[in-house]
Amino acid sequence: MFTSRTNWPLAPNRFTQAVEQHRLAGNELLDLTVSNPTNCGFAYPEEDILGALTDQRVFRYAPESKGLRGAREAVADYYRGRTGFTGPCGSLDPERIVLASGTSEAYSHIFRLLCEPGDEILAPSPSYPLFEFLADLSDIRLVTYPLLYDHGWQVDLPSLRAAISPRSRAVLVVHPNNPTGSFVKPGEATVLSEICAERTLALVADEVFLDYSSGAETARTFAGNDSALTFTLSGLSKICLLPQMKLAWVVVSGPAALAETAVERLEVIADTYLSPSTPVQLAAPRFLALRHGLQKQLRQRVTANLATVDAMLRESKVLTRLDREGGWYAVLRVPATGSDEDLAVELLERCCVLVHPGHFFNFSRDGFLVLSLITPEPQFCEGVQRLWKFFDE
Repeated sequence: MFTSRTNWPLAPNRFTQAVEQHRLAGNELLDLTVSNPTNCGFAYPEEDILGALTDQRVFRYAPESKGLRGAREAVADYYRGRTGFTGPCGSLDPERIVLASGTSEAYSHIFRLLCEPGDEILAPSPSYPLFEFLADLSDIRLVTYPLLYDHGWQVDLPSLRAAISPRSRAVLVVHPNNPTGSFVKPGEATVLSEICAERTLALVADEVFLDYSSGAETARTFAGNDSALTFTLSGLSKICLLPQMKLAWVVVSGPAALAETAVERLEVIADTYLSPSTPVQLAAPRFLALRHGLQKQLRQRVTANLATVDAMLRESKVLTRLDREGGWYAVLRVPATGSDEDLAVELLERCCVLVHPGHFFNFSRDGFLVLSLITPEPQFCEGVQRLWKFFDE
């Protein structure tokens, strides 16, 4: 009765079962995986947010297939003056922007635009596991290419080239990556664009964490990339810390003829699914204007928690942290005495500390744990102290 595309293994794994049992028992839990900013104690400008949702125009349904012009203009303004953007006068044509209810929907639109059933999309590993489900639902194959770690992260360009097949349709980059925090360097971006142009592939850049660069070098947006057909994705979820306000976008750039055709076809796809919520579209300009104060709080949290981790690491004999350049996660390298899942379960049962095992993000081997740096500071500090005692004592 059911399609093979949804034939996923639905039985909870040992880690999920352990977490559920721990919660049901009412045991203490120091959750170092929390990534929903609305649950992390940030001070939201509630009156401004609620006020943005009271626009009288919400009572009239007047959809635009690409999304309301005012919302697209606000998105275009978001890119004004960004590092790496090379559009005319530092601006972006709102007609090259298509709105969606979330980046998952935006991915679906792009996959439907580019791929026949059985075609392939190249995606980085390690990275967030969402892409596997999105590929399954679009009847396409996800083919991974590795990110290598050696005094920092790099795209394994030879492996990426070797992974390209006649069925390949696009190369996906997550910029900055979740969870490594690494971003595509300018030289890598140039090579990726050359590969895509040579092989008639699209470049899909997921930039939801773009505003959270933390190193000496700032991540450069792909939104102005004209060397290859490029789809740049982002949305309110991470930029404005508003995951419940479902609004994302796709910026189309590249050679003029290809980009124009892509926009025309994306518009039909978006129109078929109908436009995102009118109240959120009308509020988007105000939400984007509010992002600076919210992002400042989040950066301060990340900085404080990162300092806590690094202070612990200076005392540890066995733990190290991988270099990161952005995002809001930290990856710890730990003794690989067993599977990461077994280790995460043991930490939960013995220390009441919840962390992500590395395999959740498709790390190629054991010995990695992932922590969320937006966890409230007292909870994060206590959890990290328990990690240190577990491994070093």
